[in-house]
Amino acid sequence: MPLFPHGHATHPQWRMAAALVLAQLRAQMAQPQYASAPRLGLLYITDHYAAEASELLAFLVGELPEVTDWSGTVGVGVAANNAEYFDEPALSVMLLDLPGDQYRVFSGVAPLAQGVGSGSSSSGSGGNAGFAAHTALVHADGATPELAELIDEVAERTATGYLFGGLAASRAASVQFAVGGAGRLPGQGAADGVFDGGLSGVAFGAGVPLLSRVTQGCQPIGPLMTVTAAHDNVALQLDHRPALDVLLDTLQVSLDGDPQPALRSVRATLAGLVDAGTQPQGRTGHFGTEVRVRHIVGLDATRRGVALADRVETGMRLAFCQRNVQAARADLMRICAEIREELSPEPQEGEALAGGVAPQRQILGAVYVSCSGRGGPHFGAPSAELQIVRHALGDVPLVGFFAAGEIAHHRLYGYTGVLTVFLDEAIDSQR
Repeated sequence: MPLFPHGHATHPQWRMAAALVLAQLRAQMAQPQYASAPRLGLLYITDHYAAEASELLAFLVGELPEVTDWSGTVGVGVAANNAEYFDEPALSVMLLDLPGDQYRVFSGVAPLAQGVGSGSSSSGSGGNAGFAAHTALVHADGATPELAELIDEVAERTATGYLFGGLAASRAASVQFAVGGAGRLPGQGAADGVFDGGLSGVAFGAGVPLLSRVTQGCQPIGPLMTVTAAHDNVALQLDHRPALDVLLDTLQVSLDGDPQPALRSVRATLAGLVDAGTQPQGRTGHFGTEVRVRHIVGLDATRRGVALADRVETGMRLAFCQRNVQAARADLMRICAEIREELSPEPQEGEALAGGVAPQRQILGAVYVSCSGRGGPHFGAPSAELQIVRHALGDVPLVGFFAAGEIAHHRLYGYTGVLTVFLDEAIDSQR
């Protein structure tokens, strides 16, 4: 199968950047190894272009009539193969060559239907009739009420329950792109395909093989403890000890006397939460995908509690953690290595191998959503994070953005990266 055309550029004027991207896409579409008539476009822009999002999308739609469907959002940075554009005007585009009956673009005004047989059309993205969602790429506005419940709801509308994507990150409008095969999605009315609020994205059918992994960016600085008392978003006791005392002991600081040194240490600390009844899977000294990192938003001196940016319930597990460059680099390399191993499967018993070598599955394109707190200098140098991915996966088409929160499985994460690759054939061990 052909590779997905992709392009990226930066320029103070969005029209110039878009023209540079179009030149790259058209040059690739003329080459035999790339798709010549892809139908689905993924568009990611930095917030420098947010005010012109409608004009930018209309320009691309007009210049690429063969691309009938579009999805995407805004970030404080965008990702491309081997490069990131962080806090500068830029866009990144990839065109996916997928059968029209194997994906659906959805949005808040045209939501993904539940199961097979809903909707009003059986072709393109015009409806959901006959389409069963297997996985979904999701973009969301972090200010949306009951966002976690909405993410859960979308996950329940897929066969696997697996989502990947992230929250729009913008100092301007938190725009999302959603355009269907007829130019507009059912129920969209006169909207131009640019939205704010809610969720949007692309659902993929079982005929779109992909592989996705989550990489954590924080390292625990203390043991994983059980929340033995809590109220709303405040952890009151950890292993039957006052949570604030546990935090101060972990950091080896005190609020007595001048509290500023202690408060500086607290501000650099986060909390990793694990749902009650979930068995942690991470390696010793590292977080697994079951851990959700949340900010510490306050200290309750009266109740000796620690307030987090999420609801805390008795029975949850909690470990205090801090951002760690070395741990983030090592974990990113780990998930890339896992993907590479999946691409070179062990031969099945009795399987004939050409030349004695197992066939190498090909990556047609990739989507990488990373936390805005990981971008820029966090990995030690500009584009270092994306260079790790390219070194591990090779020169593959890639787009993505730096988000205000990352979506994987049915959960909302923080300080993570979500790497998803589209393959030329299915892999049995997707997860």
